[in-house]
Amino acid sequence: MELQELSELTVNDFTEHLNRRFDIKFEDHVTLSAELIEIQELSGYSPLERKPFLLVFRTEQKNEYYPQATFIVFHPQKGDFPVFMTPKGFDSVGMKYEAIFS
Repeated sequence: MELQELSELTVNDFTEHLNRRFDIKFEDHVTLSAELIEIQELSGYSPLERKPFLLVFRTEQKNEYYPQATFIVFHPQKGDFPVFMTPKGFDSVGMKYEAIFS
């Protein structure tokens, strides 16, 4: 599938997918399922027509995690898109990763 242009994504592209699963390709041969657990519209300037927003995904990783980097997220309607994500820490379910769209 062709990569989606990030500048075309808005917070509305994700609201109906809150608490649903996405696949995230962390390495060439490692794709993990991740639940979208948080969506937040941000205040501040963006050169794009959309407002900035953040997403928090959670994998079921218990002891290991991937350092901040760009990973490929597979969206059910929008297709695949590269996203820079930062690990935010473990909770009782797994590792949380944050992606900010500015």
